[in-house]
Amino acid sequence: MRKTKKPLLVLVSLLLIMVTALAGCGKSAAPAPAPPAANNDGEKKTDPPAEGNRDGKWVLGEKPLEFSAYSHYENSDFPKWESTPVGKYLSEEKQVKINMIAAAGAHTQKLSAMMASDDLPDMIWTDKNHPDLERLRKEGKLVAYDDYLDKYPNLKTWMGDLNMLRSDDGKLYMFPNWYSSNPYGNAGYVVNKKIYKELGEPPLETTDDLYDYLVKVKDKYGSSIIPFEPHRAQERQGLGVLYTAFGEGASYTNLNASLLAVPKDGKLTSVLTDPVFREAQKYIAKLYREKLISQDAFNQTEDQILEKVMTGRVAVFAGASPTTMAGEAHPELIKQDPDGGYFMIWPIHKPGLDKNKIYPGTYTSFGWNAAYITTAAEDPEAIFAFLDWYTGPEGMNVQFFGPEGKNWDGFDEDGKPNFTENYDPAEVAEIQSKNEPVMFVGNTSYIDPAKYKYMENLPFEEQDWRTRYQQTITWPTQLNVTEFVNLNPAPDSDEGIIKASVDELFLEIYAKSVMAKSDEEVDKILDQGNKDLMDLGYGQLLEWRTIKWQENLAKLNGKK
Repeated sequence: MRKTKKPLLVLVSLLLIMVTALAGCGKSAAPAPAPPAANNDGEKKTDPPAEGNRDGKWVLGEKPLEFSAYSHYENSDFPKWESTPVGKYLSEEKQVKINMIAAAGAHTQKLSAMMASDDLPDMIWTDKNHPDLERLRKEGKLVAYDDYLDKYPNLKTWMGDLNMLRSDDGKLYMFPNWYSSNPYGNAGYVVNKKIYKELGEPPLETTDDLYDYLVKVKDKYGSSIIPFEPHRAQERQGLGVLYTAFGEGASYTNLNASLLAVPKDGKLTSVLTDPVFREAQKYIAKLYREKLISQDAFNQTEDQILEKVMTGRVAVFAGASPTTMAGEAHPELIKQDPDGGYFMIWPIHKPGLDKNKIYPGTYTSFGWNAAYITTAAEDPEAIFAFLDWYTGPEGMNVQFFGPEGKNWDGFDEDGKPNFTENYDPAEVAEIQSKNEPVMFVGNTSYIDPAKYKYMENLPFEEQDWRTRYQQTITWPTQLNVTEFVNLNPAPDSDEGIIKASVDELFLEIYAKSVMAKSDEEVDKILDQGNKDLMDLGYGQLLEWRTIKWQENLAKLNGKK
């Protein structure tokens, strides 16, 4: 889960590297023009051409690169590299092979075992500032990127100010994913079009509207359709989206383990005492006990959710990124029935609230997760250089549109891809869906304008499903929460030990409140839960995070 930064001036020498690499592939192509950088007045300008020199630099395709990678997320492993379009292409054409390490659901145990045996993967992909990665940093097991930033300048060019990503020692160890200075994100509500039409297309704007609609779904379709699918509830997902409907400016990130607090009067306060959270939990509990919410929301797998979405067995689907599954399912469903598929709605809001101040999702300038290179890597510079290529214009275009030559060919004067007359929207949609699990250093700043270049002149109905709703629904309704990054204490600190216990107990309290039999029981569970959390040291954790939050605000305001 997810400020404006001042971009650094572009280092054009990298472009000359791209030319040479492309020429080595037997295909001549113009290099991507340098991205425009903004000065203090917001005017775009570019650096003058610089003499290129690739001496000592790693260049894609010149020699083999093989390394191991591990995705540290529960129930979510990287797919086999060659099973993805970009992995197959880079393996066969550019000599890049990534050996994916799977944990098969036992991710905590897997990483602990690798750490204990000092048998680490070359690259680990997980949350920014993950406590386990902080432990590895302190043990000297992570590679700092500072010496590579000028040599391979895509991250520095497109990200800009990296200071808030630096560790306490002043060095940079994480390569962010989906970083951007502009609003982005995919959280929100997806609606089954066929079911909506069959029920008379009633209003779906307020929490009252949503409840009435879900009741109608249950009455008409019974157990064959899930009225409200909240994705993985233990990660707050769609239930967290519902929480934001009850407060103007309420943030999805408030429920994230990296914050787990509500800002109030300059302090971070307990989530469980927040009136907005309590009202939301009573609403959610009502939906749950009336079986309007998936009853296995707290233990279902990604595959189980995907199967329901792909087969159209959900009426309303909400989550941090429901567009991923719905975007894959939509074209398949409309093949079967032109009136089928999915559409997105403006975020649901409690009656009386300003619908334009409701934010179902959040974003930060630094994105959601990050790639870390460990000291186990034989050639960490080569891995960083690959990641930097992967996050640059050519790498992003290959991930989104396929290898150069079919759907795109070269770059325009703004550095965006030139789309060809052979551009195949269905193929591009499939490429993006299949590559998404390995888009581990995504560059939102570049790819969003690139994607929209092709779409902007098409009729609304012909636009790519995801891009269409990103432009009209999700991006305008995501909240910037950059001020809340880096709020995880070191695992072996007093606050870090408290955090581990608090996170575990909070999930238990959260689940119980969702399954409560009445509003009174919700209050009782949250009252007792807050007391139990405070007994574990939750208050101390909130005080520590308040200090760090205020330090972030000072940095963002240029006071540090």
